[in-house]
Amino acid sequence: MNFKNKIFLLAMFAIASPIAKAEALSMEDYFNDRPQALGAITPLEGGETYATKSADGKRIDIISFKTGKKTGELFNIDTQKGELKISEFDGFQLSANGKKILLWNDKKMIYRRSFTAEYYVYDIMRSTVKRVSTKGPQKSATISHDGRFVAYERDNNIFISSLDYGTDNQITKDGAKNKIINGTTDWSYEEEFSLVNTMRWNANDNVLAFIRFDETEVPEYSFDNFRSYCDNEPLADLYPESYRYKYPLAGYPNSVVSVNAYDLDNRVIKKMDLPISATDYVPSIEFGGEDGNRLMVMILNHDQNHLRLFSVNPLSTVGKQIYSDQSEAWLSPTAYQMVEYGKTGFVIASERSGYRHVYQYDYSGAMRRQISKGEFNVTAYYGKNDVTGIHYMQTTSEGAINRSIVSIDAKGIVKTLNTEKGTNSATFSTNCTYYVNNYSSSATASEYSICNARGLKLHALLDNKAYMEKFATAPKMEFLKVKNDEGEEMDAYIIKPHDFDSSKKYPLLMYQYNGPDSQQVLNKWRMEGIYYVASQGYIVACVDGRGTGNRSRQWSTAVYKNLGHYETIDQLAGARYFSSLSYVDADRTACFGWSYGGYMTLMELGAKNSPFKAGISMAPVTDWRFYDGIYTERYMLTPGQNKTGYEASSALNRTSGVNGRLLIMSGTSDDNVHFYNTLKYSSKMNTEGKIFDMMAFAGFEHSLRDCNGKQQLFRKIVDFLNSNL
Repeated sequence: MNFKNKIFLLAMFAIASPIAKAEALSMEDYFNDRPQALGAITPLEGGETYATKSADGKRIDIISFKTGKKTGELFNIDTQKGELKISEFDGFQLSANGKKILLWNDKKMIYRRSFTAEYYVYDIMRSTVKRVSTKGPQKSATISHDGRFVAYERDNNIFISSLDYGTDNQITKDGAKNKIINGTTDWSYEEEFSLVNTMRWNANDNVLAFIRFDETEVPEYSFDNFRSYCDNEPLADLYPESYRYKYPLAGYPNSVVSVNAYDLDNRVIKKMDLPISATDYVPSIEFGGEDGNRLMVMILNHDQNHLRLFSVNPLSTVGKQIYSDQSEAWLSPTAYQMVEYGKTGFVIASERSGYRHVYQYDYSGAMRRQISKGEFNVTAYYGKNDVTGIHYMQTTSEGAINRSIVSIDAKGIVKTLNTEKGTNSATFSTNCTYYVNNYSSSATASEYSICNARGLKLHALLDNKAYMEKFATAPKMEFLKVKNDEGEEMDAYIIKPHDFDSSKKYPLLMYQYNGPDSQQVLNKWRMEGIYYVASQGYIVACVDGRGTGNRSRQWSTAVYKNLGHYETIDQLAGARYFSSLSYVDADRTACFGWSYGGYMTLMELGAKNSPFKAGISMAPVTDWRFYDGIYTERYMLTPGQNKTGYEASSALNRTSGVNGRLLIMSGTSDDNVHFYNTLKYSSKMNTEGKIFDMMAFAGFEHSLRDCNGKQQLFRKIVDFLNSNL
């Protein structure tokens, strides 16, 4: 339809056209202009200073917590000495003794978090640089406490580089692609436990502990990796390469793991004597204890509802269980991965009370104290001031949509340190005397400041006033509560066009993710694609229904073994509410989601009495038997254990109910939610004679990271909505 026809329809029907007014902000503004951010902060020993990469990327500066001013430099590209010099670096890691810095550049991503790079060690006293290895890129390099050794992985084997002697020794010999992995992790652990590197030095630097993955029995997945025109030579491969990797679907074998320790003095590898079955997971290993030589190993059962923590002597290999947590539903990684090992004991989070709280234990396994209590969740644990005994953490104590920094003293008295509601996140000094706070809200882009332990703001480090002025005409987010069919309140937001006129009728787009323990309705700054959609004349709304996180444990686990059921019911309830608003045209509603949200779109379009005229599904799971085992089985168990649940949760079994117009999209090189999901669903729709739209992103992965992938996605979304609403 051309522009003149659109104007004619506007006059005929007197409705608000999605493209009736030109916006001051362009699409490029929404996708390319980002607020300023501080670089990663590394608190330094003594508690008075921290290190951070300079804005120009050339230095690692030392900043005073007291003054907020630069007091020195740890590294400067322009002052390197010796024959070897580097011209740039992507990141850094400081050795525990503060004398060496591990630097890396030429970073090449593998999956979502993992990458290879060229690693170097900078000697702060001598201002000299040494290369970790000359034999090819390294992965997951880890510097020892004394800065004398660097462990890393190459070709699935562990190497240790001795900086004193210039040697580069191979420690493991059995590593092989798609068979054995030493030191780093397989695809599933990286994606579902956020674990990439398992190599850990003990405090004495004479033991390197690591996890060994045997993925021999894991089925191999393959897909044609088509070149995108984002590549330098898109026509270089006349025959597409076949990408093959180990990917365990629900119900299929995962990697068999073992915990090992390499003794540097005796040059031997020992397997730890632990009760790890062939189907168990090991989501974490760390050193802790008074001398830093106690290896703490978590073992999680296959159903992911029973966690055991073992304290192991890495030299004798003997371990002892000192902690256990169990649930009728799944145990959330957000809880058990919130752990800190101290000298005399450890702090760990659990949701056993119905909310996520932190507990203090000694190394004998005795619980000393439940540190936090109440009808809220701890979302991050920052540490304890050993002098005052006060603990610091991030919580939802000011509502699930907010994040607050709080202190809890020895008497259990909780004090909120931030003065404004929104999302506050902190990086504390090593002695918990100061912290750098990052604050944002739906109306305020990130503001960074230094605060003392009482929450008093000492110095403003960075704001985004100029950025905020530019986005003054952008749509705004408003928060509200919406009830589901059970009368339970759901957190929700609505985004209206900047020139909103309550006397007009607007089309509605319901946006969702709604995966277990996830959260979309958050009081934080996010100028993303859905704001662009709103700027084009749409009302965008979102509700966090049952299954989502940071409400009660009961709210989250309502979806256990029955994914898609209650989430769909709650999303439809939200759609009915927003469609009833006087300024929403109930006949022009659509839904949109990505990944789990894409799955939700398909479930909603196929539901009985679906109110949606159209739906947009990006990178959806279309049947949970097609997705990875660790994630799926956490919430659904295996297909053999829960056949009825898998049948009911399959979007493929709802295609006959789809009456609204569908746009389904995916990246062809998606290693996470495979393109096969989209092809299988489109095949079912074709078989049933359904008409739908489909778009493929050749060579793109799950997040559309490259080139203008996200911009093109939202161009298509707006075009599709304009055509169908």
